[in-house]
Amino acid sequence: MRAVVFDEVRAVPEVRTVPEPALPADGVLVAVAATGMCRSDWHAWAGHDDIAFPHVPGHELAGTIIAAGPAVTRWHVGDRVTVPFVCGCGRCQWCLSGNAQVCPDQQQPGFTHWGSFAEVVALHAADVNLVAIPDEVDFATAASLGCRFATAFRAVVGRAGAREGEWVAVIGAGGVGLSAVMIARARGARVIAVDRNPEALAVAREVGAEHALLADGADIPAAVAELTGGGAHVSIDAVGSEQTLADAVLGLRRRGRHVQIGLLPPVDGHPRVPMDRVIGWELDLLGSHGMAASDYPEMMSLIAQGALAPQRLIERTIGLEEAARLLPEFDRATVAGMTMIDPRRAG
Repeated sequence: MRAVVFDEVRAVPEVRTVPEPALPADGVLVAVAATGMCRSDWHAWAGHDDIAFPHVPGHELAGTIIAAGPAVTRWHVGDRVTVPFVCGCGRCQWCLSGNAQVCPDQQQPGFTHWGSFAEVVALHAADVNLVAIPDEVDFATAASLGCRFATAFRAVVGRAGAREGEWVAVIGAGGVGLSAVMIARARGARVIAVDRNPEALAVAREVGAEHALLADGADIPAAVAELTGGGAHVSIDAVGSEQTLADAVLGLRRRGRHVQIGLLPPVDGHPRVPMDRVIGWELDLLGSHGMAASDYPEMMSLIAQGALAPQRLIERTIGLEEAARLLPEFDRATVAGMTMIDPRRAG
């Protein structure tokens, strides 16, 4: 199969012909029809994750099953499927309680094993982790769910519990941030989007942001407090930096809830957090790490009904060669939406 491969941390990615992955006894092989390029893929390339080399990135995917292991009972060749980026073992207390996203024995395509920047990907514990794609949902839309949209859905709905009429401040208007804007607005919340890219902010307005703030050195917490009459009820850091985390937390009102989605790789120790504000104002700090397959039906139903439209967030579709070129610079990209990869596409 053809795949994007890199041989060491920050090595130049290349498109090569490599062997297909082995078929897990409890898993499947999926012909990849669409896979998203995410900032998390860049983190793996940059050395912020423990991966083995050579490595194939990619963790947001959708496609068709082409082989199923002997222990698989629920899925068959030809089924259209997607998968959360965290694949639980299906046996531990966390998986059995519906919390596979924090499974201690989890597998993650593109991190713990070769991922979906390829024509074929292996997925483990298929009976627990696969999600059927409704006929009304195309492959690109389904692939967009696996990391950013599903993570945003759990952050807004499952972790923050954003309610109608509440103010939600979303820091970062990339794929996950725009997803959070759309989902929060669909729940009746009033949304403020913050980003350094005017084009991304324009998209945020299109998908539901009531206000858009340009992060150009302005005092973001003060601006949020002014717009909301004292601060947001919910803040979401969809970027992952010391500055964006501080802006999100300091923009909350008393007893507010903050959800951290963006990864915070330490540079000189762990990033500083304004804990004095957290303690004094009794703020809740919450993490969000994907969403288990068992929680997908509500989200997938809303998409099939048209109440949520993640396909509106896809800005462009590229091939593997372009993906290999873009990956090293993706942390600096100013894309106003999601980048989708079609491994079958030339160029």
